[in-house]
Order: sequence, then C-alpha cells, then structure tokens
Amino acid sequence: MLAAERHSRIIEIVRMRGSAQVEELAQELNVSTMTIRRDLEKLQKDNILERCHGGAVAKQEVSYADKSVTNKETKSRIAAICGNLASAGDTIFLDAGTTTYEIAKVIRDIPDIMIVTNDLEIAALLKNSKADLFLCGGSIQKSTGSMLGYYATQMLGDFRFDVGFFGAASINEELEVLTPTVDKAFLKRLAVERCGKSYLAVDASKFEKQAMTKINHLSEYTAVVTDRVFTEKESAIVRKTNVRVIYA
Repeated sequence: MLAAERHSRIIEIVRMRGSAQVEELAQELNVSTMTIRRDLEKLQKDNILERCHGGAVAKQEVSYADKSVTNKETKSRIAAICGNLASAGDTIFLDAGTTTYEIAKVIRDIPDIMIVTNDLEIAALLKNSKADLFLCGGSIQKSTGSMLGYYATQMLGDFRFDVGFFGAASINEELEVLTPTVDKAFLKRLAVERCGKSYLAVDASKFEKQAMTKINHLSEYTAVVTDRVFTEKESAIVRKTNVRVIYA
C-alpha cells in the first residue's frame, strides 16, 4: 500500500470512529507501529488529524467564538476592501464565517441590496439593517453557526447572485481551497458557481493548511482579497493559473 493510500485509509478510520490507537491502525493496515506514528505526525502537520496519547482523533472545526478573536484587525481591513466591491441594488451571497461577518458590517447599509447567507450570526447582525435578508436553511453546524446539508444546497441551486463573498478554513500549497466538512464543500462550490463575481476573503493564517475535502481553487474566484505574502512556489501558481489578488 502506497503512503498516500495509507494516509487516506487512516483519515477514513479516524473520522468514522472519532479516534484510533496506533496499535489498531498498524494491525488493520498491516504495517509497523513506527510507520503509523510517522503517518500520524505527517497528518497532524498537514492539519488533518490531531495526535493524542497513543493515537489520533478527528480534527474539529474551530469554533465561531475562537475564530472571531483571531486576526480581527486584518479581517477588518479585508472587509473594508470587500465593501467597495458591492454596489447598490446587488443581490449578495455571504458565506458563513467571521471574515464574512466583518464584511456584513461594512455592506449592510448599501441601498437596495439583498443579502443571502447561511450564517446564523450574520443573519442576527442583519435582521435590523436596511438590507433585505434571506437565510439559507438547512442543518445547523452548532460549533460554527452555519447552515449546511441537502436542503441548504438545494435552495442555493435556485438562486443567482451578483456578488458573493467567501471564507476558507484551509488553503494548501497548491492553492486549493479546502474544508473539513463534506457538506460544506458542496454548498460552497455551488454558491461560487451561482455568483456573477465571487471573492475569496482570507487572511494569511489560512494558507499552508490541509483539510479533507477540496472545494475549488483560487483561480475559480474573480479575485482573492488577502494579506498573504505568497511563497515563490505559490507566486508561480498564481501567475500560471491567472489568480487575481487584491492585497489588504
């Protein structure tokens, strides 16, 4: 079994059970415990699993409360730029997240806009604003306050947006946008496709991180609004794939 296949199987086992011990993984995959330990160290470094005593546990998404106090000043700068990318009369999709929450603060008083979101916190912020508000329903991921699942995705399929603003949990070295949650990946991918213009609003901390499920690539957005100073390898990909970057 190749290392990549073994890593995929380890991720599958840990996510299905919530946790797994080194010894049981070694037995199931017919490799040494030393090999499994190296695998788990690699998967933890890639931000996919978390090591624990004697094994690993499934990595959980960071809670809304923790995200909201991280890089707040940078998120505010990014939001200010995004505010200039929306216009009066627009129908706007706001992805769930704390950066898009900051964007909501900036755009809520733009005249005659309709905002569609799958974020409960954003909806609460906007309920008394001048913007028309539509909450995209579905199952609630309580840790992040976001709506996802079959019904939320089906609802988005009927919509078209002038502009969409999106966040991300992880962006890897190939500049692929990823998330730990499969349902969230389907919803985000569909929402981007429904936007006339789509902007990925992400601070530098989201880069060089892995997650289980690919959403899309930076090149699939109209532009990326970020404070990231790209590495030499990333800059080459930016040029090759024609990624437009707006620096915050």
